[in-house]
Amino acid sequence: MSRIIASAAIRGAHKIVKQAKEIYDKAVKKKGKDCIVAFPNTGYYIPIIYSMTGIAVEKLSDFDEVFETIEDLLPDFVAEDMWLPYLGPTLDAGMVTLFAEEIIEACKYLVGPNPVDDIWLGAADDVILRERGIQFVDGTAPGFAAIVGAAPDVETAVKIARQCQEKSLYVFMAGHHNGTTFAEQLAQAGVELGWETRLVPFGREITAAIYAAGFASRAALTFGGVKPGDYRRHLLYNKNRIFAFVVALGEVTDEWYATAAGTINYGFPTIADSDIPQILPTGICTYEHVVSNISHDEIVEKAIEVRGLKIKVTEVPIPVSYSPAFEGERIRKDDMHVEFGGQRTPAFEWLRMRDMGDVEDGKIEVTGPDADSVEPGGRLPLAVVVEVAGRKMQADFEPVLERQIHTFMNEAQGLWHMGQRDISWIRISKDAFGAGFRLEHIGKLLHAMYHEQFSSILDKVQVKILTSESEVTKTREMARKVFAERDKRLAGMVDEDVDIFYSCTLCQSFAPNHVCVISPERPGLCGAYSWLDGKAAYEITPTGPNQPIAKGKCIEPTIGQWDKVNAFVLKTSGGNVERMSQYSMITDPMTSCGCFECISAVLPSTGGIMIVNREFAEMTPCGMKFSTLAGTVGGGNQTPGFIGHSKRYIVSGKFIAAEGGIRRIVWMPAMLKEEIKDAFIRRAEEMGLGGAEFLTRIADETTATTEEDVLEFIGKAGHPAVEMDPMF
Repeated sequence: MSRIIASAAIRGAHKIVKQAKEIYDKAVKKKGKDCIVAFPNTGYYIPIIYSMTGIAVEKLSDFDEVFETIEDLLPDFVAEDMWLPYLGPTLDAGMVTLFAEEIIEACKYLVGPNPVDDIWLGAADDVILRERGIQFVDGTAPGFAAIVGAAPDVETAVKIARQCQEKSLYVFMAGHHNGTTFAEQLAQAGVELGWETRLVPFGREITAAIYAAGFASRAALTFGGVKPGDYRRHLLYNKNRIFAFVVALGEVTDEWYATAAGTINYGFPTIADSDIPQILPTGICTYEHVVSNISHDEIVEKAIEVRGLKIKVTEVPIPVSYSPAFEGERIRKDDMHVEFGGQRTPAFEWLRMRDMGDVEDGKIEVTGPDADSVEPGGRLPLAVVVEVAGRKMQADFEPVLERQIHTFMNEAQGLWHMGQRDISWIRISKDAFGAGFRLEHIGKLLHAMYHEQFSSILDKVQVKILTSESEVTKTREMARKVFAERDKRLAGMVDEDVDIFYSCTLCQSFAPNHVCVISPERPGLCGAYSWLDGKAAYEITPTGPNQPIAKGKCIEPTIGQWDKVNAFVLKTSGGNVERMSQYSMITDPMTSCGCFECISAVLPSTGGIMIVNREFAEMTPCGMKFSTLAGTVGGGNQTPGFIGHSKRYIVSGKFIAAEGGIRRIVWMPAMLKEEIKDAFIRRAEEMGLGGAEFLTRIADETTATTEEDVLEFIGKAGHPAVEMDPMF
């Protein structure tokens, strides 16, 4: 360990600890020691402190114990006249720094300055953690770059950010250099910031870097199942599973050194553009710990190399960058060159299976005016027809593959896509048009990505793009007939029609006991996998997380149990779950991971259940918010009276059929009611419940906030649950 780095890191730790004591004293003086302290909308207390020490900080007085830990760990300053091994003290100083920085940032929420201001986002809430954290588990996000300081100029900042996005990395930003920050440079260039674009500005001060380290700690708690206080497993999980690194741009101060020493504990190395001492031997990090004097053209690639990150980037032959990082990009009206559809012009997309001899692989046909035929802000009709052929291709796969058009298009920088089928809406930005993007590139993009993602079932892909209104309208009628046939077939599929269900064990990395059993009438808990998706996924990756499950002999049709399904669940859960019911939330309910869209919970006094969706952040009638409920339901537990599920399952004919189905629903958030309204009304009509009238009998947050309120509301509304037998 470099003596210079050790000296600077330990000095920096002492400075940060001093700041923490000062703001803590200020908070106590202003708010009192009993004042509640937390990062908003999170359920992990103060996460780095909680994960490393097990101390659950709930009020200011709880920081007293943390300060005692800090005093025990904080090393003395490095002596000028004596050489010592500095690795241990420096790592301790780094961890102390992270604890102190968490105290500083937590107190800012009480006494200011508010961490959430202008472009600065402060702590990520639990909804974001669930949505984004899972991407570090499934590989959608290979890692994150924690960038501190600022580039020498705006152009360089944009270039570095784009390189990270192209590799699907998240960029977490904190700290300033020469009066500016990396995030402010991006904002100055008009770059869209936020979780949607993976460019996340946490805060202006170096102390805001703890939001990045805290995100990693919460990932270990949430997805890794690591217990609070088990610091060794936390650090190993992050080293082996969360592939992150620090990019230091500008002068490295003592406080920066101290913070970097903290992240080295996690296995996150630092790569700097300045000429600072290096730590090249391996040990805590996978490879080098500190690498310096790297040019801005090479710093991202060097950081990936040093971290040991394995990134596979699809080479798509289009003139703009391509990466999942651009999926959240928005193209506003003033920024677009041309748009298609969106109820402004006829537009649709259609994927269909053809015979092998009818498809010429790689053929892209554009018929009609191209994007350069209109002035900026113009409109054109559009038909995107993808024709595929393959020895393993089946008609059942068509809608599954077709839906990928949305994802594939949105991952191109400057190409924006909404909707599907005949309600699609597409925009090409002025920047993309200026870079040379034309309609043929949509075809090239789709051809490349279908081969990249579905090569096991597709041998040939060709794309036809039409912009003549008469041709678009004519072809759309053909497509609509196919859409109607699909809907009829899919809508008519019931569990009794098939002998095979499909599993999904994608989330077992953070919920080892959990197994999703996907049937035609019960989609996966996350809402992303239907029975057809499971079937397609198995064809694509036969050894993957989606496996066929023969139903076998029916044990109990009402609750939905089959002997072979139970045997599969028992084996795949490692012997922890013996039985699983497909249609009951009371008897042997399906386990839950943590990625569910909704949670259903019994409200005993009402004779019914409440459903809360992940987007609803307020208190529910059962006395718990979604985040608290998720901790109860998730993790692969079988919890009678509670289940995680998708939104689509609510309108299924098998939704808790053993307990009476949607008749039991007595409370849902208004936003969820509106989202599923049409399908819910159809289901209610089929069950003889009065359709739209029944929906009005279900309470929401505007009419009931407690279980007692719900009971009163449904009594007055004449809800059928009032007359039903108790669920237990």
